[in-house]
Amino acid sequence: MNLSTLIEQVKKHPEFHRVGMILCHNGVVRGTSRDGRPVSEVTVRADRNRLESVLAEIKAMPGIIEVLAHVNEGTLKVGQDVMYVVVAGDFRENVFDATVAAVNRIKAEVTTKKEK
Repeated sequence: MNLSTLIEQVKKHPEFHRVGMILCHNGVVRGTSRDGRPVSEVTVRADRNRLESVLAEIKAMPGIIEVLAHVNEGTLKVGQDVMYVVVAGDFRENVFDATVAAVNRIKAEVTTKKEK
């Protein structure tokens, strides 16, 4: 899975004619933790059922046509992709708000990470 694939899926949505913006997030493994410690790898797990629930709630936000996300699970090295989120909607204000909400909620409610 990659961002291009997700964007192509969004463009096939039957309501795509209502879309004025697509915004993408590509989270990668950073070489340092939030507190500055070196990181060589991260083990990521995702609750797929919770992911579907979060995406459904974000899709219900004003002006949002589609929200797709993919979390790469397993042990990932620095620089590897962790998570993709693609949000399509009518106006940038709605799409920005929905993207921030989606990324924050996925990180808080869906994924667990163990840094090494």
